[in-house]
Amino acid sequence: MAAAGLSGVARAAAPALPSSPVSLSIVDVAGTLALTRPAFDAYLKQKPHLVSHIEYSKAPAPELPGKLHAEQQAGRLDIDMVLTGIDALSAGLKQGIWMPLFPNYASALPNPSAIYQPHALQMQNFAQDHALEVVFCPAGPLIEYNPAMVKQVPTTTADMLAWAKANPKKFIYARPENSGPARIFMMGLPYLLGDSNPRDPRKGWDKTWAFMAELGKTIEYYPSGTGTVMQELGSGLRAMTPTQTGWDINPRALGVVPASVEVAKFDNQIIVCDAQYMAVPKGIKPEKLAVILDLMNFMLQPAQQAVTYDEGYFYPGPAVKNVPLSMAPQKSQDVIAKFGRPWYDQMIASAPTYMPLNADDLVYALGRWDQQIGVITAS
Repeated sequence: MAAAGLSGVARAAAPALPSSPVSLSIVDVAGTLALTRPAFDAYLKQKPHLVSHIEYSKAPAPELPGKLHAEQQAGRLDIDMVLTGIDALSAGLKQGIWMPLFPNYASALPNPSAIYQPHALQMQNFAQDHALEVVFCPAGPLIEYNPAMVKQVPTTTADMLAWAKANPKKFIYARPENSGPARIFMMGLPYLLGDSNPRDPRKGWDKTWAFMAELGKTIEYYPSGTGTVMQELGSGLRAMTPTQTGWDINPRALGVVPASVEVAKFDNQIIVCDAQYMAVPKGIKPEKLAVILDLMNFMLQPAQQAVTYDEGYFYPGPAVKNVPLSMAPQKSQDVIAKFGRPWYDQMIASAPTYMPLNADDLVYALGRWDQQIGVITAS
C-alpha cells in the first residue's frame, strides 16, 4: 500500500467541477495582484460557468497565518486562495495550514518540472508541494541610491557600512518579515560577507548578525513595508537602501522614486532568488477546490504568465519557460524599455545564484531579526 500523504490520502482524485458558478475569496499578502490581476480577470471573463465573482483583499504577511489557523480551528474558513511570498508561505508550512497539492492533486495540475524555468523550478521546491509558484524574480541584493546625496557609491559591504556610519539616518530598509528587498538583503549578506555557512542562520551567520547590528546603529527606524522605504527614498529623506530588480524599476515607473535614482552592484555580486505563490488553505470546500485547481492551471499558461512582466514590479516576472518580453502587453514592454537597466539581464545570467533559506530556517531568521536586530536603531 502507498504511504498516506499529509492530508491523509496518498493521491486524491480532483473534486468535480461545480454545476453552478461559485464565488472565490483571494487574499494577497505579497503584492502579487499587481502582477496577476489581469490574468485573474481573464479567468473570470472566460469561465463564468465556474466563477460568479472573485473577492480580493490584502493583509499583512506576518498576520495571515495566525488568522487562517484560527479560522481552521473554528471550522469557519472564508479564504479560498492566498497569494504569498516566501514569508507567509514559510510560516504557514510550519503551522500546517496549507493544503498539500502534490501528489494529492498532481493529475489536475501541471507538472512543475515540465513548465518552470530552471531556477524557478528550484523555487517551486521551496513550497514543499504545498503551493504553486506563480511569479519568479532573480532578485538581488542590490544597492539603490540617490546620486544627488551619494557621491561615493559603496560596492562592498564594508563600504556600505562605512557610508551609513558617515551619514547617520540616511540608510534605510524595512522589517524583513514584510519586505522582499529586506529579506533578500538579509539572506544575501552571508554570501557577501563570507560567513561560515550562508544556509544556517543559527550557527553560520556570525558575521551577518554582527553586521546588521552595527548597521542598525545608523538607522532611524525600520518601516513595516517596502512601500514606505521607497516613499522616503523618493522624498529625499533617505539616500540609500538595499533593493532588488523589480523594486528598482516599478517605483521609478510609477513616479514614487525619481527616475534619476541609481542602482549599483556589489563587487562580489550574488543573486538570491525570490518568488510568489498560490497556496490553498486546508478546509476549503470541494467545489471551490475544483475551481481553484482549474484556476491555477490557467494562471500558469504562457499567455497569462506574460502579463506578469507588469510594470517591472517583480522583474522579470514569469515563472514558466518560454515567455519572452515580446509576449508581454505593449505597456509592459514600454515601461521596461524606459525604466529597466540593460545590465540586469547580464547580471541575472552570470552572477552566482542561490535559493532562499528553507522554510524552517527562514522563520527562525525572521524571528531572530525581530528580537535582536529590529530593536537596534540610531539614537
